[in-house]
Amino acid sequence: MARYIFITGGVVSSLGKGLASAALGALLQARGFTVRLRKLDPYLNVDPGTMSPFEHGEVFVTDDGAETDLDLGHYERFTGVAARRTDSVSSGRIYSNVLEKERRGDYLGKTIQVIPHVTNEIKDWIGIGDDEVDFMLCEIGGTVGDIEGLPFFEAIRQFGQDRPRGQCIFMHLTLLPYLAASSELKTKPTQHSVKELRSIGLQPDILVCRSEHNIPEKERAKIALFCNVRPEAVIPAYDLKSIYEAPMAYHKVGLDQAVLDAFDISPAPKPNLTRWVDVEDRIHNAEGEVRVAIVGKYTQLEDAYKSIAEALTHGGMANRVRVKSDWIDAEIFEGEDPAPYLEPYQAILVPGGFGERGTEGKIRAAEFARTHKVPYLGICLGMQMAVIEAARNLAGLPDAGSEEFDHEAGKRRFEPVVYHLKEWVQGNRKVERKVGDDKGGTMRLGAYDATLKPGSRVAGIYGNLAIDERHRHRYEVDTKYREALEEQGLKFSGMSPDGRLPEIVEWTDHPWFIGVQFHPELKSKPFQPHPLFADFVRAAKEMSRLV
Repeated sequence: MARYIFITGGVVSSLGKGLASAALGALLQARGFTVRLRKLDPYLNVDPGTMSPFEHGEVFVTDDGAETDLDLGHYERFTGVAARRTDSVSSGRIYSNVLEKERRGDYLGKTIQVIPHVTNEIKDWIGIGDDEVDFMLCEIGGTVGDIEGLPFFEAIRQFGQDRPRGQCIFMHLTLLPYLAASSELKTKPTQHSVKELRSIGLQPDILVCRSEHNIPEKERAKIALFCNVRPEAVIPAYDLKSIYEAPMAYHKVGLDQAVLDAFDISPAPKPNLTRWVDVEDRIHNAEGEVRVAIVGKYTQLEDAYKSIAEALTHGGMANRVRVKSDWIDAEIFEGEDPAPYLEPYQAILVPGGFGERGTEGKIRAAEFARTHKVPYLGICLGMQMAVIEAARNLAGLPDAGSEEFDHEAGKRRFEPVVYHLKEWVQGNRKVERKVGDDKGGTMRLGAYDATLKPGSRVAGIYGNLAIDERHRHRYEVDTKYREALEEQGLKFSGMSPDGRLPEIVEWTDHPWFIGVQFHPELKSKPFQPHPLFADFVRAAKEMSRLV
């Protein structure tokens, strides 16, 4: 039976609950325990799949095809444990499940209420995989006091009561604001946050206090006294230069020891932190810098491309260089020459996205990279735009385009080099989709196998001819244009096992130009950089030496 750690937040949002949870998971692993991390989100969307990137940031995709909160990306990057669809649930999913059961008659005609039916559904979700790990870390989204979060708080209160004593603890993350005018660190917001938590039946065992300033022992003792926690369980959390300093930073202030003490685990296994010592060394002792232009659609919010930014950092760590990423709005290039914007960079990355806005700018970025021999990585839509660029400018198809931007017009304005994927094979079953289907959860989602062409650049990068990567898209490059494109040098170097769906393209006469239909950034970790990103940054490093 797993031990449970419930992580809640107070005072303000965006304090770093996800990062604290991920770092704690990594520290428990370093002590020899197995962990799984789970996110409970109070919003009413069934999942983040149809939420705007400007509103919610990126959608993280699991191997089993779930569209989840971006915090699951932190969990995977810090622990290396592949997330599952059962590791992310929203109020929308919970209520949807309850209503489906009610319509089926599962409740035998009873009146359906938040307590016990909704809270029981939440508890059932929390308990999935209980016998698989030593520790289950469950983060509750939002902050204490949010009205939509109340069913989740009530559910974890009940869950803690249902389990044997000592099987569940509660960790609360708060803010200690600093008033510069009076040079004071204020503890009252934390006291009020804990008071709010206690009013709904939850007593925190550990307090993690975010602060921009040092927290004196006197203030920690005051917090412990008024919040009814042990002084050694008041854990300071200071700002860091890199998120990958978090495991070591939290270890130094005693977070993992406080957790083991709360569970009365003694003697505590000694941690092996070699992995994180190496990670910090690579971060702080870089031997150079490369500049990468990310030409995207959602550049106003960097969290929209969170995993890409982190994967580039990992690629830099693999090459002992610092990667400086600049976010460039693809729409700029639709009316201007991209050269003045892109010439300062040693590499260009064009990420995924949905809709027509900015696509012509992405096509021009791909053309610049191809003609100027600049390393290029196109991901999902970035691959499709590179194929369209080649079709228009080299393969004699000046009207090449994507069905994604054309089907609503009622007639084709373009040669549909990229088409709406109507059916594909997932495992041992055929999946079918129509253009008019619901948007949420109807894409090609999750991990799929691909077969690489012997002797290709990607086969050398992966060191294997069989790979699996995570997908999230509705449109595919049409293989009927393959021959015309390959005659120009754009090779289809990765295909689905049945040979029907293009997974990877690459220019054979280019120093480094690769487009992938999948999302390699989702599987990259600081201690295990994704091979594509590691080699992409290596190519950028070589380019910087030539400049």
